[in-house]
Amino acid sequence: MESVKKWNKWANAHTYYPLDILRIALGVFLILKGASFITNTSYLDNILSDVSYFPGGMITFHYVAAAHIVGGIMIAFGLLTRWAVIAQLPILLGAIMLNFIGDFSLRNLATAVIVLVICIFFLVYGSGKHSADYFFKMQQ
Repeated sequence: MESVKKWNKWANAHTYYPLDILRIALGVFLILKGASFITNTSYLDNILSDVSYFPGGMITFHYVAAAHIVGGIMIAFGLLTRWAVIAQLPILLGAIMLNFIGDFSLRNLATAVIVLVICIFFLVYGSGKHSADYFFKMQQ
């Protein structure tokens, strides 16, 4: 627990606006990706067809869409950012694995890897000084 507090103090002392913009951009990207999965269900169904033998396809579809939208909103506002990122990690790891199981797409692989790296960064860094987490922490 002490190491998390130490990391938070370091992150709050070394916060920068570009990192806040990156966090907000990540959140908006995830919201748009979740919305595209909802509006274009055949696209997600096509992606998941390579692992159609996996039970719970509809549950997976709803988890992916909801986690992207809700997690994207939370990440964009900086509210429980680490928890929202943790919810994204299985989806991103699955997206990377699907590239090797099914049809290989360099664009999808690169997008998934870049988003995964950014998510891991914010998992360690936290939401920063210009976030809802910091605002609510200062209210106490």
